[in-house]
Amino acid sequence: MRPERSALGVNVIFMGTPDYAKVILERLIKSSDINVVAVYTQPDKPVGRKKIMTSPEVKVLAEENSIAVYQPTRLRDADTVEELLKIQTDYIIVAAYGQILPREILDHAPCINLHASILPKYRGASPIQQTLLNGDKQTGVTAMFMEEGLDTGDIIKIDAIDISDDEMVESLFNRLTDVAANLTIDVLENYSSFTALPQDDSLSTHCSKITKADGEVEFINAVILYNKYRAYTPWPGIYLNSGLKLKKISLEDKTNSNAAGKILKIDSDSIVVGCSEGSVRIYTVQAPSKKEIDILSYINGKRLSLADTLS
Repeated sequence: MRPERSALGVNVIFMGTPDYAKVILERLIKSSDINVVAVYTQPDKPVGRKKIMTSPEVKVLAEENSIAVYQPTRLRDADTVEELLKIQTDYIIVAAYGQILPREILDHAPCINLHASILPKYRGASPIQQTLLNGDKQTGVTAMFMEEGLDTGDIIKIDAIDISDDEMVESLFNRLTDVAANLTIDVLENYSSFTALPQDDSLSTHCSKITKADGEVEFINAVILYNKYRAYTPWPGIYLNSGLKLKKISLEDKTNSNAAGKILKIDSDSIVVGCSEGSVRIYTVQAPSKKEIDILSYINGKRLSLADTLS
Protein backbone atom coordinates (compact mmCIF):
# COMPACT_ATOMS: atom_id res chain seq x y z
CA MET A 1 0.00 0.00 0.00
CA ARG A 2 1.39 3.38 -1.02
CA PRO A 3 1.42 6.07 1.68
CA GLU A 4 -0.45 9.25 0.87
CA ARG A 5 1.18 12.65 1.24
CA SER A 6 -0.33 14.69 4.04
CA ALA A 7 -0.52 18.47 4.25
CA LEU A 8 2.53 18.32 6.52
CA GLY A 9 4.57 16.23 4.09
CA VAL A 10 6.00 12.78 4.70
CA ASN A 11 8.06 11.21 7.45
CA VAL A 12 11.30 9.50 6.46
CA ILE A 13 13.81 7.25 8.21
CA PHE A 14 17.18 7.70 6.55
CA MET A 15 19.94 5.07 6.48
CA GLY A 16 23.42 5.86 5.18
CA THR A 17 27.05 6.38 6.15
CA PRO A 18 29.57 7.97 3.69
CA ASP A 19 29.71 11.35 1.96
CA TYR A 20 27.36 10.05 -0.74
CA ALA A 21 24.70 9.55 1.94
CA LYS A 22 25.43 12.84 3.69
CA VAL A 23 24.58 14.90 0.60
CA ILE A 24 21.28 13.05 0.15
CA LEU A 25 20.40 13.53 3.81
CA GLU A 26 21.20 17.22 3.52
CA ARG A 27 18.75 17.57 0.65
CA LEU A 28 16.06 15.74 2.61
CA ILE A 29 16.55 18.00 5.61
CA LYS A 30 16.29 21.13 3.46
CA SER A 31 13.03 19.98 1.85
CA SER A 32 10.04 21.65 3.50
CA ASP A 33 7.81 18.70 2.56
CA ILE A 34 9.99 16.01 4.16
CA ASN A 35 10.47 15.32 7.85
CA VAL A 36 13.47 13.12 8.70
CA VAL A 37 12.36 11.40 11.89
CA ALA A 38 15.44 9.23 12.45
CA VAL A 39 18.86 8.49 11.00
CA TYR A 40 20.58 5.10 11.03
CA THR A 41 24.29 4.99 10.34
CA GLN A 42 27.30 2.81 11.09
CA PRO A 43 28.99 2.96 14.52
CA ASP A 44 31.81 5.43 15.20
CA LYS A 45 35.22 4.07 14.17
CA PRO A 46 38.85 4.74 15.14
CA VAL A 47 40.56 6.81 12.43
CA GLY A 48 44.19 7.67 11.76
CA ARG A 49 47.40 6.61 13.46
CA LYS A 50 46.14 7.77 16.84
CA LYS A 51 42.91 5.77 16.36
CA ILE A 52 40.68 8.69 17.30
CA MET A 53 37.03 7.63 17.49
CA THR A 54 35.28 9.46 14.67
CA SER A 55 31.58 9.74 13.87
CA PRO A 56 30.19 9.23 10.35
CA GLU A 57 29.43 12.55 8.68
CA VAL A 58 25.80 11.49 8.43
CA LYS A 59 25.64 11.31 12.23
CA VAL A 60 27.24 14.74 12.61
CA LEU A 61 24.77 16.30 10.19
CA ALA A 62 21.79 14.63 11.87
CA GLU A 63 22.82 15.78 15.33
CA GLU A 64 23.35 19.33 14.04
CA ASN A 65 19.70 19.24 12.98
CA SER A 66 18.40 17.62 16.20
CA ILE A 67 17.50 14.34 14.45
CA ALA A 68 17.60 11.12 16.47
CA VAL A 69 20.60 8.97 15.51
CA TYR A 70 20.86 5.17 15.82
CA GLN A 71 24.10 3.26 15.27
CA PRO A 72 23.40 -0.45 15.69
CA THR A 73 26.26 -2.85 15.10
CA ARG A 74 23.76 -5.33 13.68
CA LEU A 75 20.51 -4.04 12.23
CA ARG A 76 19.13 -7.59 12.34
CA ASP A 77 19.29 -7.86 16.13
CA ALA A 78 15.82 -8.31 17.63
CA ASP A 79 16.10 -5.32 19.96
CA THR A 80 17.21 -3.07 17.10
CA VAL A 81 14.36 -4.19 14.86
CA GLU A 82 11.83 -3.73 17.67
CA GLU A 83 13.13 -0.21 18.34
CA LEU A 84 12.90 0.78 14.68
CA LEU A 85 9.39 -0.59 14.25
CA LYS A 86 8.20 1.84 16.93
CA ILE A 87 9.19 4.79 14.72
CA GLN A 88 6.27 5.94 12.59
CA THR A 89 7.42 6.62 9.06
CA ASP A 90 6.11 6.76 5.51
CA TYR A 91 9.36 5.74 3.81
CA ILE A 92 12.81 4.39 4.59
CA ILE A 93 15.51 5.88 2.34
CA VAL A 94 18.76 3.89 2.10
CA ALA A 95 21.99 5.19 0.55
CA ALA A 96 25.23 3.24 1.05
CA TYR A 97 24.25 2.22 4.57
CA GLY A 98 26.40 -0.90 4.69
CA GLN A 99 23.98 -3.33 6.32
CA ILE A 100 21.28 -5.67 5.01
CA LEU A 101 17.71 -4.80 6.02
CA PRO A 102 15.78 -7.72 7.54
CA ARG A 103 12.29 -8.63 6.34
CA GLU A 104 10.57 -7.00 9.34
CA ILE A 105 12.05 -3.61 8.44
CA LEU A 106 11.36 -4.06 4.72
CA ASP A 107 7.70 -4.60 5.64
CA HIS A 108 7.56 -1.57 7.95
CA ALA A 109 7.43 1.00 5.12
CA PRO A 110 8.47 1.25 1.48
CA CYS A 111 12.27 0.96 1.55
CA ILE A 112 13.90 2.89 -1.30
CA ASN A 113 17.57 2.45 -2.14
CA LEU A 114 19.70 4.83 -4.23
CA HIS A 115 22.27 2.72 -6.08
CA ALA A 116 25.01 4.36 -8.14
CA SER A 117 24.64 2.36 -11.34
CA ILE A 118 22.10 1.62 -14.03
CA LEU A 119 20.70 -1.57 -12.58
CA PRO A 120 20.79 -4.50 -13.09
CA LYS A 121 24.35 -3.61 -14.09
CA TYR A 122 26.91 -3.50 -11.27
CA ARG A 123 24.98 -4.76 -8.30
CA GLY A 124 27.18 -4.71 -5.23
CA ALA A 125 29.74 -2.63 -3.38
CA SER A 126 31.78 -0.71 -6.00
CA PRO A 127 29.58 0.31 -8.94
CA ILE A 128 31.26 3.67 -9.60
CA GLN A 129 34.74 2.16 -9.79
CA GLN A 130 33.48 -0.72 -11.94
CA THR A 131 31.95 1.73 -14.38
CA LEU A 132 35.36 3.33 -14.91
CA LEU A 133 37.23 0.02 -15.01
CA ASN A 134 35.04 -1.07 -17.89
CA GLY A 135 35.42 2.23 -19.73
CA ASP A 136 31.66 2.84 -19.85
CA LYS A 137 30.39 5.96 -21.57
CA GLN A 138 27.29 6.29 -19.40
CA THR A 139 26.19 5.54 -15.86
CA GLY A 140 23.53 6.79 -13.47
CA VAL A 141 21.64 6.31 -10.23
CA THR A 142 18.82 3.83 -9.77
CA ALA A 143 16.02 4.40 -7.27
CA MET A 144 14.69 0.96 -6.40
CA PHE A 145 12.56 -0.85 -3.86
CA MET A 146 14.66 -2.92 -1.50
CA GLU A 147 14.14 -6.60 -0.97
CA GLU A 148 16.19 -9.31 0.70
CA GLY A 149 18.42 -9.82 -2.36
CA LEU A 150 21.42 -7.60 -3.09
CA ASP A 151 20.27 -4.69 -5.29
CA THR A 152 17.63 -6.89 -6.90
CA GLY A 153 14.43 -4.94 -6.18
CA ASP A 154 12.00 -3.36 -8.63
CA ILE A 155 13.21 -0.17 -10.29
CA ILE A 156 11.30 3.06 -9.61
CA LYS A 157 13.37 5.45 -11.74
CA ILE A 158 16.83 5.77 -13.29
CA ASP A 159 18.62 9.06 -13.94
CA ALA A 160 21.60 8.67 -16.32
CA ILE A 161 24.66 10.82 -17.06
CA ASP A 162 27.49 10.65 -19.61
CA ILE A 163 31.12 9.90 -18.70
CA SER A 164 34.13 11.50 -20.38
CA ASP A 165 37.12 9.37 -21.37
CA ASP A 166 39.35 10.97 -18.73
CA GLU A 167 36.89 11.33 -15.85
CA MET A 168 38.28 10.27 -12.48
CA VAL A 169 36.41 8.45 -9.73
CA GLU A 170 36.18 11.47 -7.40
CA SER A 171 34.58 13.62 -10.10
CA LEU A 172 32.14 10.88 -11.07
CA PHE A 173 31.35 10.19 -7.43
CA ASN A 174 30.50 13.86 -6.85
CA ARG A 175 28.29 14.07 -9.93
CA LEU A 176 26.43 10.89 -9.06
CA THR A 177 25.92 12.14 -5.53
CA ASP A 178 24.11 15.19 -6.90
CA VAL A 179 22.07 12.95 -9.20
CA ALA A 180 21.12 10.73 -6.27
CA ALA A 181 20.07 13.68 -4.11
CA ASN A 182 17.84 15.10 -6.85
CA LEU A 183 16.42 11.67 -7.64
CA THR A 184 15.53 11.05 -3.99
CA ILE A 185 13.49 14.24 -3.79
CA ASP A 186 11.87 13.51 -7.15
CA VAL A 187 10.79 10.01 -6.08
CA LEU A 188 9.37 11.18 -2.76
CA GLU A 189 7.54 14.16 -4.22
CA ASN A 190 6.08 12.19 -7.14
CA TYR A 191 5.82 8.76 -5.58
CA SER A 192 2.29 7.99 -6.73
CA SER A 193 3.15 8.69 -10.38
CA PHE A 194 5.81 5.97 -10.68
CA THR A 195 5.22 2.35 -11.66
CA ALA A 196 8.08 0.15 -10.50
CA LEU A 197 9.40 -2.40 -12.99
CA PRO A 198 11.22 -5.66 -12.21
CA GLN A 199 14.88 -6.03 -13.10
CA ASP A 200 15.99 -8.45 -15.80
CA ASP A 201 18.20 -10.77 -13.78
CA SER A 202 19.71 -12.24 -16.96
CA LEU A 203 21.43 -8.89 -17.56
CA SER A 204 22.79 -8.49 -14.04
CA THR A 205 26.46 -8.09 -13.17
CA HIS A 206 28.12 -7.86 -9.77
CA CYS A 207 31.02 -5.83 -8.37
CA SER A 208 32.85 -6.67 -5.17
CA LYS A 209 34.37 -4.58 -2.41
CA ILE A 210 37.71 -3.07 -3.48
CA THR A 211 40.90 -4.23 -1.77
CA LYS A 212 44.44 -2.87 -1.70
CA ALA A 213 45.55 -5.71 -3.98
CA ASP A 214 43.26 -4.48 -6.77
CA GLY A 215 45.62 -1.56 -7.37
CA GLU A 216 48.53 -3.62 -8.70
CA VAL A 217 49.08 -3.03 -12.42
CA GLU A 218 51.32 -4.25 -15.24
CA PHE A 219 52.38 -2.65 -18.51
CA ILE A 220 50.26 -5.05 -20.54
CA ASN A 221 47.27 -3.10 -21.83
CA ALA A 222 47.42 0.70 -21.67
CA VAL A 223 43.65 1.19 -21.66
CA ILE A 224 43.14 -1.26 -18.79
CA LEU A 225 45.98 0.34 -16.83
CA TYR A 226 44.61 3.84 -17.38
CA ASN A 227 41.08 2.82 -16.42
CA LYS A 228 42.45 1.36 -13.19
CA TYR A 229 44.13 4.69 -12.55
CA ARG A 230 40.81 6.49 -13.11
CA ALA A 231 38.92 4.09 -10.84
CA TYR A 232 41.47 3.64 -8.04
CA THR A 233 42.84 7.16 -7.50
CA PRO A 234 43.22 8.13 -4.69
CA TRP A 235 42.50 4.71 -3.10
CA PRO A 236 43.91 2.13 -3.32
CA GLY A 237 45.99 3.85 -6.00
CA ILE A 238 47.85 1.95 -8.71
CA TYR A 239 51.31 0.50 -8.26
CA LEU A 240 53.78 -1.85 -9.91
CA ASN A 241 54.89 -5.18 -8.46
CA SER A 242 57.95 -3.37 -7.10
CA GLY A 243 55.69 -1.15 -5.02
CA LEU A 244 56.29 1.95 -7.16
CA LYS A 245 53.07 3.99 -7.19
CA LEU A 246 52.03 5.68 -10.41
CA LYS A 247 50.55 8.86 -8.98
CA LYS A 248 49.73 10.87 -12.12
CA ILE A 249 49.43 9.37 -15.60
CA SER A 250 47.53 9.80 -18.85
CA LEU A 251 46.71 7.52 -21.76
CA GLU A 252 49.15 8.06 -24.62
CA ASP A 253 48.28 5.38 -27.17
CA LYS A 254 45.75 2.54 -27.26
CA THR A 255 47.03 0.15 -29.91
CA ASN A 256 50.76 0.26 -30.69
CA SER A 257 52.75 -2.83 -29.72
CA ASN A 258 55.71 -2.26 -27.40
CA ALA A 259 58.00 -4.01 -24.97
CA ALA A 260 56.21 -3.90 -21.61
CA GLY A 261 57.65 -1.18 -19.37
CA LYS A 262 60.09 0.19 -21.94
CA ILE A 263 60.74 3.94 -21.73
CA LEU A 264 59.79 5.19 -25.19
CA LYS A 265 60.15 8.94 -24.77
CA ILE A 266 61.46 11.44 -22.22
CA ASP A 267 59.95 14.94 -22.25
CA SER A 268 60.42 17.98 -20.01
CA ASP A 269 57.69 16.99 -17.52
CA SER A 270 56.91 13.34 -18.21
CA ILE A 271 57.93 10.09 -19.88
CA VAL A 272 56.09 7.69 -22.17
CA VAL A 273 56.20 4.03 -21.15
CA GLY A 274 55.23 1.22 -23.46
CA CYS A 275 52.68 -1.47 -22.77
CA SER A 276 52.36 -4.70 -24.73
CA GLU A 277 49.35 -2.93 -26.22
CA GLY A 278 49.47 0.88 -26.21
CA SER A 279 51.43 3.24 -23.97
CA VAL A 280 50.94 5.61 -21.02
CA ARG A 281 52.48 8.93 -20.07
CA ILE A 282 53.75 9.17 -16.49
CA TYR A 283 54.20 12.47 -14.63
CA THR A 284 54.73 11.62 -10.96
CA VAL A 285 55.52 8.50 -8.95
CA GLN A 286 56.08 7.48 -5.36
CA ALA A 287 58.52 4.78 -4.27
CA PRO A 288 57.75 2.73 -1.12
CA SER A 289 58.24 4.79 2.05
CA LYS A 290 59.20 7.84 -0.03
CA LYS A 291 57.51 11.12 -0.97
CA GLU A 292 55.80 11.65 -4.32
CA ILE A 293 58.24 13.07 -6.90
CA ASP A 294 58.23 13.96 -10.57
CA ILE A 295 59.11 11.09 -12.89
CA LEU A 296 62.25 12.79 -14.27
CA SER A 297 63.77 13.01 -10.80
CA TYR A 298 62.91 9.36 -10.26
CA ILE A 299 64.48 8.01 -13.45
CA ASN A 300 67.54 10.23 -12.97
CA GLY A 301 67.98 8.82 -9.49
CA LYS A 302 67.66 5.30 -10.86
CA ARG A 303 69.90 6.17 -13.84
CA LEU A 304 67.24 5.10 -16.31
CA SER A 305 67.11 6.41 -19.86
CA LEU A 306 65.50 5.69 -23.22
CA ALA A 307 64.87 1.99 -23.91
CA ASP A 308 65.39 1.06 -20.24
CA THR A 309 62.58 -0.69 -18.38
CA LEU A 310 60.55 1.02 -15.68
CA SER A 311 59.73 -1.49 -12.96
